Amino acid sequence: MKLSTKIIIALIAGGITGLFINIFAPGIFPQLDQFIFTPLGKIFLNLINMLVVPIVFFSITLGTAGLGDPKKLGRIGIKTISYFLITTSIAIIIGLSLAAILQPGNVGEFDITNVEYESKEAPPVSDTLLNIIPTNPVKAFAEGNMLQIIAFSVFVGFALTMLGNKTKGILNLIEQGNDLMMYLVNLVMKFAPYGTFGLIVSAVGSQGLDAIKAMGLYMIVVVLALIVHAILTYGTSVAVFAKKSPLWFFKGFAPAMGVAFSTSSSNATLPISMSTAQKNLKVPESISSFVQPLGATINMDGTAIMQGVATIFIAQVFNVDLTFTQLITVVLTAVLASVGTAGVPGVGLIMLAMVLNSVNLPVEGIALIIGIDRLLDMTRTAVNITGDAACAVIVAETEEKREGLKVNS
Repeated sequence: MKLSTKIIIALIAGGITGLFINIFAPGIFPQLDQFIFTPLGKIFLNLINMLVVPIVFFSITLGTAGLGDPKKLGRIGIKTISYFLITTSIAIIIGLSLAAILQPGNVGEFDITNVEYESKEAPPVSDTLLNIIPTNPVKAFAEGNMLQIIAFSVFVGFALTMLGNKTKGILNLIEQGNDLMMYLVNLVMKFAPYGTFGLIVSAVGSQGLDAIKAMGLYMIVVVLALIVHAILTYGTSVAVFAKKSPLWFFKGFAPAMGVAFSTSSSNATLPISMSTAQKNLKVPESISSFVQPLGATINMDGTAIMQGVATIFIAQVFNVDLTFTQLITVVLTAVLASVGTAGVPGVGLIMLAMVLNSVNLPVEGIALIIGIDRLLDMTRTAVNITGDAACAVIVAETEEKREGLKVNS
């Protein structure tokens, strides 16, 4: 049986098990969760997280060195960041539009008298951009600061290219380190179905039907927007710019989407998403190694969709009519926030607080959605990493065409 099939079976079985326990035996769920389901998921997450920092360093260093030409590196960087910014803007517009049409905040009764939520302040975008260059690379590695690790790796890869044969031994060592990490990824993935099962049972079992019923339409709007964005934005861009079948793309990337759904973390899924893109989608290692780690850090289309839907939902619950100017402000703030809050824990809710503040909506409204955010976080993470893979496929295809034109000319 293929690994992707096992993961899908684990997802379905985990969801059914979680609902079954929640409905028929809620009293024993805490004990089962503490001693069986959470440990299963935690072990899997720890195994993946163990590999993230070394994989990002090895892969981006090799990717930068493999690109060779600094002009090519700059060109790929511009393509990648442009794609991320454009798709994030499209994502939040889709979220805003569907929420305005379906109006989830005007359906049902929501108790806002006891709503309390303490918002955390996110760093300004300028601080994030200034702090990309690490003053202490060792500290960046220890803290898992992805933007700083990426920046340091790009510098090392660039230096290896410029020094050529002088540093061939170091380049060989990094190549061997990358091979070692990829072997460990394949080893860890054998545990993926069990870890996925534990994570899904824990997430669904702890929420149950009550939370899902109360926020049903809100959840439907978010999931619908995510599906529309994945099919229309990613499917169309892959078909138009990469000249590839969207079905081929989604089928090939499905195993990584399954893992992202269960882990709710783009960074944690990075080793699997890179391996899947390289093997199934035939993305060259040098491009995959540059585009996907950067996307896992700053590309948050799924989160942007949640912010769009949540903003309209909270405005409807509190009977606030947003003007067209305020809606434009929401789009711009969300796109900037996707860069400004990169690497911050609980990034989705921090970004949402920034967006709500920008249009004077009460951040306390986040308390209404926080109960089912864990379930939606799984879905939007799967969309986030799919956007990274779509970008990698498009960049790889356009670069291949460019190289072909050069050879022919």
